[in-house]
Amino acid sequence: MTSTVLRSLNQALHSMMEEDDRVYMVGEDLLDPYGGAFKVTRGLSMAFPDRVWTTPISEAGFVGVATGMALRGLRPVVEIMFGDFLTLACDQLVNHAAKFSWMYAEKVEVPLVVRAPMGGRRGYGPTHSQSLEKHFLGVPGLAVVAVDPFGSPGDLLRQAVADRRPLLFVENKVMYARRVRAVQAGRMGAFSVRETAGPYPTLTLSLGEFLGGDATVVAYGGMAELAVEAAEELLIEEERVVEVVIPRQLHPLDVEPVVESVGRTGRLVVCEEGSGAAGFGAEVVAAVSGRALEALQAAPRRVAALPVPIGNAPTLEAATLPGTGEISSAVRAVIGPARPLYSIG
Repeated sequence: MTSTVLRSLNQALHSMMEEDDRVYMVGEDLLDPYGGAFKVTRGLSMAFPDRVWTTPISEAGFVGVATGMALRGLRPVVEIMFGDFLTLACDQLVNHAAKFSWMYAEKVEVPLVVRAPMGGRRGYGPTHSQSLEKHFLGVPGLAVVAVDPFGSPGDLLRQAVADRRPLLFVENKVMYARRVRAVQAGRMGAFSVRETAGPYPTLTLSLGEFLGGDATVVAYGGMAELAVEAAEELLIEEERVVEVVIPRQLHPLDVEPVVESVGRTGRLVVCEEGSGAAGFGAEVVAAVSGRALEALQAAPRRVAALPVPIGNAPTLEAATLPGTGEISSAVRAVIGPARPLYSIG
């Protein structure tokens, strides 16, 4: 049976808690039969009643408790019910968990994972639909990783729990229901795939066998699937060859796969679901400009949400958040006028 992102994450948590009694789950409404707001923790409290802790509405409190647990050698996995509420635990993450190892001359470690369901397209409105991970990018000592439906989300979570650093694990809410698309023998459907080494590999997908292309699109998390859809549509409808680079570790960012792709295509589009100002896209454009400015044949384009709160109404939400249309338009803008599909001579 083909797995979904939700099932992959849930199975990974079950197996990790079975294998390692240092792994704990901490968060709001985790107990069965509810099993968490998005059911990622379903079944865990029945199987491991002593290691699934349901908490009051107190993000600062339970992230602080989990930080202490990590300092004492446990492997706590915190669930923030909605990623928007990470703002309530910002002090614990930025001023405590991220700094303790450095403050104590690396004699302590903080292997803390904070899972954060992010993103919109569910009609939850302005305070339950945001993508706030950009506010945690660049914090020294805090890693930021984003899941996508390509490869195994559960394996990515396993790597996060095994990590020795405090880590923010971003899960796009729409992605939970998506089918996992496996990468096998360097292929994923019509795409050729290259994968970097390391615990959080960056994927580069090409419909042109990495022999060149018209543009590079960088996207992560929930936007990765939209970027892949846009690449497929542009090839079919306009014969445009787009490479899609999908980083999993957003910070610290390995920009080398992006630089390599831009070296083949000469053009760059960066996508994120959150608002664009001072965001992930800005960091990628700056990093690529510093490394491969001579390779860029056009000014990079950024695709992001509008700088306004996200409405509940589907029409308002769709108008605020970027989709495949915005990605395709940005690709066309960096490439220039479309080539004629047929020539008459």
